[in-house]
Amino acid sequence: MQTNINQIKKYCNSLTQYSRYKTREVFIGNIPLGGNNPIRIQSMTTTDTMNTIATVEQTIRMVEAGCEYVRITAPSINEAKNLEAIKKELKIRGYNVPLIADIHFTPNAAEMAARIVEKVRVNPGNYVDKKKFDLIEYTDAEYQEELDRIREKFTPLVKICKEYGTAMRIGTNHGSLSDRIMSRYGDTPLGMVESALEFLRICEDENYHSIVLSMKASNPQVMVQAYRLLINKMEVEGMNYPLHLGVTEAGGGEDGRIKSALGIGALLEDGIGDTIRVSLTEDPEFEAPVAIAIANRYKGRENHKTIKEIDESPIDPFVYNRRKTLEVLSIGGNNVPRVVADYSNRKITSQKNLIDIGYTYDEPTDKWNLSDIAADLIYLGKNVLPFDCPNGLNAIYDFEIWNNLKNNYNSYPIFLAKEFLNAAKKSGELNFVKISIDDLSEEIITKIKNDKTVVLILETENLHGMAEQRRVFFELIEKEIRNPVIIKRNYSQITFEDLQIYSSTDLGSLLIDGFGDGVWLSVDGLNSESEKSGTYVKSFIKKSETKEKVVNRLLFNILQAARQRISKTEYIACPSCGRTLFDLQETTEMIRKRTEHLKGVKIAIMGCIVNGPGEMADADYGYVGSGVDKITLYREKNIIRRNIPAKNAVDELIDIIREDGKWVEH
Repeated sequence: MQTNINQIKKYCNSLTQYSRYKTREVFIGNIPLGGNNPIRIQSMTTTDTMNTIATVEQTIRMVEAGCEYVRITAPSINEAKNLEAIKKELKIRGYNVPLIADIHFTPNAAEMAARIVEKVRVNPGNYVDKKKFDLIEYTDAEYQEELDRIREKFTPLVKICKEYGTAMRIGTNHGSLSDRIMSRYGDTPLGMVESALEFLRICEDENYHSIVLSMKASNPQVMVQAYRLLINKMEVEGMNYPLHLGVTEAGGGEDGRIKSALGIGALLEDGIGDTIRVSLTEDPEFEAPVAIAIANRYKGRENHKTIKEIDESPIDPFVYNRRKTLEVLSIGGNNVPRVVADYSNRKITSQKNLIDIGYTYDEPTDKWNLSDIAADLIYLGKNVLPFDCPNGLNAIYDFEIWNNLKNNYNSYPIFLAKEFLNAAKKSGELNFVKISIDDLSEEIITKIKNDKTVVLILETENLHGMAEQRRVFFELIEKEIRNPVIIKRNYSQITFEDLQIYSSTDLGSLLIDGFGDGVWLSVDGLNSESEKSGTYVKSFIKKSETKEKVVNRLLFNILQAARQRISKTEYIACPSCGRTLFDLQETTEMIRKRTEHLKGVKIAIMGCIVNGPGEMADADYGYVGSGVDKITLYREKNIIRRNIPAKNAVDELIDIIREDGKWVEH
């Protein structure tokens, strides 16, 4: 039985019973998406589109890595024309993969490409719309005049697509909203949705329906809210177009994978999404395996244990609000989410064992040094710490062990729910209580609600675990229980690649909705080398790294991706394409090496101007390709230095950071 979600807040079939949100079927060549089709995988080439052989060979690598659709940039009519040569060469080599032309500023290129390839992607913020980042007050009449101008310029493409059987993606990017949209709706999820709907209504007026929609942002929270709102608005207007999911400018390495899994996974958890692209600042053939791993998790998900229904969500799914909690010994309240390190299966023999979770002991001075990713809590279970717990780190023991400790300094008990009900002794400051959805009896609810020392550890064993834990948060809100909650997930015999994806989704989906005052991963059996034999699967574990170190870093990275706790520099880096004016991977790494110590600073690295200036809205500084060997530097959306030589650009970026007082030596 599916949940009856309040229509005002509706964005999926159910908040408790997994099922795919049903969209209309759209054919991209001979591979359909939407409807009852599986989640499709795609990516985008990074070669020069005019280099036919290089583009063909990269396309083949992408297909062999698992891509079902391949997108190719067509910044001008010349590249659009060359798509025919690329398509022909692919067929000669035995590949019939549907191609998608990526269009931004050039309607004539779109109209040419629509006659050649199976799908065109247009960005409504760039396609015949004005974008000078000026705030202009539009009257209703002036706004309508702009829409009429857009209709006149956009309709020819719609008619060509209809005539040739070409599909279209109307792809909004948070970083490239037009001045008109920005002036009326602001830099918001609603502005993103309205930007797409304006173009979509033109298509519908022409009785053209082979459309896919996307709402991409570099901030997963904004991205998730925009897709939810899009579905809500489509429901009102009787539309059900399929959705392309992606976090744009996610970056590379662990960060790119975590941010992508968080945003894409949060939507897939609710059955939303028909095709996905993971955008990494890496060669595109490395994207598909990550996307496949994300999508595969939902095969058979509908067979999960039943979760109690909810008639109406107690939160607004389109606006972020953190659940209000009381503060218990620096957990909850206005504090950032806490990180728990699990040492229950690791024997601690000396202070050196805590280096893996950010604590370094200096014996001559008898002092501890903390890193930026020092865990806040350490679960020891039945082990006993052979030295005093460092300041800043609190120890958690199973109750029976804690009860017999000679030294309780910085140490607190953890109870099972039934154990807590009958406990004769507990801490006067802080008590952890493990609960799952099955523990929510009236007796335990009353006991918790009346005890301001309790922090809940929320667990689940449900296949649809995120939804079950979310359901518990709903219950806590309805019962006005304000005790802090640490979200705990347990994984067994898992590769690090899957752990990255699963935990980013499971924890991140809750965090971006304002749930969770802490995070905890229990991992029983972590494989450092991927069991997937695919050529394009990367592992980010060094052989010398312990499980505890890997998991601790992962938790801080998830909190950063969810924008809940900033512990390092953040890079908003585009994945590169044929428009890119410099080597993005090399440049990103060069900038990272020189700035990665600037905790909390956000730097955007963009290959060209398509989304560059817009994405500066979500970054403190921008490094954008503006010509061959030319870079333009931004402070947020404002140009600070224009067309400077690439060889000097990083030094000048650092100069700007110094001028703003944000530079620190390392």
